[in-house]
This record gives sequence, structure tokens and C-alpha cells, in this order.
Amino acid sequence: MRVLLVLDHPYTLASAENVPHRRSFTAAVAAAAVRGATAAGHEVDVIDLAADGFSPVMTREDLVAWRRGAVVDPLVGDYQRRLLAADHLVFAFPVWWEAMPAATKGFLDRVLTKGVVFAERPGARGNPFRNLMPRLGGVTVLSVMTTPDKAYRWWYRDPLTKILFKGTFGKIGVGNLRWVNFDRVAGRTPEQRRRLLDATERRFAALAPYATALELRLATVVGGMSIGRQAGALRDGAEVLVATPGRL
Repeated sequence: MRVLLVLDHPYTLASAENVPHRRSFTAAVAAAAVRGATAAGHEVDVIDLAADGFSPVMTREDLVAWRRGAVVDPLVGDYQRRLLAADHLVFAFPVWWEAMPAATKGFLDRVLTKGVVFAERPGARGNPFRNLMPRLGGVTVLSVMTTPDKAYRWWYRDPLTKILFKGTFGKIGVGNLRWVNFDRVAGRTPEQRRRLLDATERRFAALAPYATALELRLATVVGGMSIGRQAGALRDGAEVLVATPGRL
């Protein structure tokens, strides 16, 4: 299985080592995930946004190209090719002001291009988009924060999963969405942090390929359609047609 890990931290993956003033627990979590997935025999591809100098800003030229299903930045095109080749996507980032850093949001804005990653389904009932990433079986978010987990979920109403899961990948049609949150990290002892990293490594060592399943979503309800109209509806993106007996 091919795992794509997107790391967003200014210190880059190099800060995974425990060197004072040059260390990041986010990077250490990402490195633990890489070790675990690699130990399980998965192919791991790492996108280090800070090391790549990725700009999160959607320019005018980017937006014009986005609307046409094209890209003007070669780095964005490279990220898209790697995303389309992934079976599982992992995000690792710190939580700042209760949300992801700018580079992760920019990754969503610039890399998830219409016509490349998803297609619109005008007039469709339910899910407005069609997933163009057939290999992608799931998404895991690894977030690091100082806020207590309960406060983040109940007081702030969990904005991360609303944005990334409900508002992005769930809307596109990707399933198996998981959130692993490392809270109150500033107050953790070195031993507590080590146990968290060991647990992360074990989690990804246990990552198994997703079974290929037939997912049926009721997109169009049809009563008494002719065969020709049924075929046309299927071409337009309907996954399930419900018709009167003998007409389907």
C-alpha cells in the first residue's frame, strides 16, 4: 500500500530528532508514522511542505487554472500526481488558533483541483462531487495542540474535522476518515511523549490495505425510465437507479 504523508511544520521533518531549540513534536509524530508504515511493508511518500517551500497562497493565475482543471505551479502538479497514486493520505500538523496552519489549508485550496481530484455533479442529490481519486481508501489526521482535547471538541466544536472531513474529503466522497489528536503536549513529560510516539508507530505498523468495496449512493431516483434515459443518467453520474419493475 502506498501511504502519502503531508507534514506541515516550519522546522521540517529534520526537527524530529530531540535536539533542543531544533525539535518539533509534530515532526516526531510524523517520523513515528513513517517508521510504523515502513515496518509494515508499505511504501511511504513524504511531502514536507516547509522543506519544499510550498506557498499556500492561491494566486489569480492559480484560480483561473483551477477552474479549468489545470495547474500553473509545477510543485502543485507534482503533489497532485503523488496524491492520485496514494492509497492512504496522512496529514501531520500543529494546531494554531484552533485550526491547521496556512500551508495545510493552502494544500487543500491549491492541490485539490476540480477536474483532477474531484468532479462536480450539477443537479445531483446528496453528494455534490464525484471522487477522482479511486485509489485513496482513507485519510488520517495527526494533530498536535496544547488545548485539552475535551475543550477542543466541546468548547470550540472541533473545527478541524469539520473542515477536513465533513467539508473536504467527506464531501468529495473519501471514506475511512480518522483523527488522532495529541493534546496538552506542552505539559507532557519526556516519558509520556515517548509513549505517544511508540503508540503512533504501532498504529501505522498495523495499517492494513483497504478492501475494495462497492459503495452505492442513491444519487437519482427514477420511475419508469426508458433504457435510453437510464443509460444517460448513468453517464451523468448517477450511481443507483430505482425504477418500476421490468423497466431497469
